[in-house]
Amino acid sequence: MPHWQKSSYCGEGESCIHVAATTAPRAAIHMTESADPSGAILTATPDDFLRLLQVLKGEREVTAHRPTAIDVTVDDDLTVRIHADATPGTTVTTDRHRWDTFVLGVRAGEFDHFVAQP
Repeated sequence: MPHWQKSSYCGEGESCIHVAATTAPRAAIHMTESADPSGAILTATPDDFLRLLQVLKGEREVTAHRPTAIDVTVDDDLTVRIHADATPGTTVTTDRHRWDTFVLGVRAGEFDHFVAQP
């Protein structure tokens, strides 16, 4: 069972985006939203998660020639949908406030250990 981590910017008892890692049968990073009624769990490679972190920190640009394997879209009603190439058909859904809380944690380096090189 993976150990789920949320951003420290997410208040106690609040619904948030959670991240976990597994190593068997191969390394993978998982993302879910505790308030997502579908219970969707997105799975990505550590490299794909690293690219997402780099984009969210402003260290990497997303262009048509260099897309990320984790796609984030924001609807007009501020619903945030997260998709990953590694888990087609799976969508983690959250709201803009919870997404922004996750991004604050990313920018503070709270999820860097998931992709740290040994």
